[in-house]
Amino acid sequence: MPRAAHRRNGTVVEIDSLPEIQVGEEMENVIKKAAEKALQLTLQEESSQDCEVSIFLTDDAEIHRLNKLYRDVDRPTDVLAFAMREGVDGELNREVLGDVVISVPMAELQASIYGHTLEVEMSLLVSHGVLHLLGYEHEEEDDRLMMQQKQKEILRSLGYDLIESGEWAEEPARMEKR
Repeated sequence: MPRAAHRRNGTVVEIDSLPEIQVGEEMENVIKKAAEKALQLTLQEESSQDCEVSIFLTDDAEIHRLNKLYRDVDRPTDVLAFAMREGVDGELNREVLGDVVISVPMAELQASIYGHTLEVEMSLLVSHGVLHLLGYEHEEEDDRLMMQQKQKEILRSLGYDLIESGEWAEEPARMEKR
């Protein structure tokens, strides 16, 4: 059973975590708000609002295991997205977008490295994961620019300004609270 399920206008955001990962109600609200904003700003273009997203907060060991199992990448990462709209069964339940998995220790480390708060980093990772669930990618330059622009729009609507720094796939954009 998810620790927190939030419903807003037909959108459900479920948040759960490993027992040892405790983020508190304030952080859960940051996560929920980032997911809802990403969905709202992206789904309005598709004239769709009803959907469900699950967000699972984990540690580096578990995200490393998932990264190796599903992507054959043998290292931890910050965020993984598992879209339910893809593959053979992708049309079965169009409202269920999928799961976003975030390593909280990796988010804490990146927040420290890039000089912003954990709230900012979690908003970045949640919006990035949700965009992947909605079909955005960053392998090709055009796709990367489109995804980056959408993420900037989402984060600005949450009150964060972006400061460009490095390659998108390797180094997240820095942000400051307005």
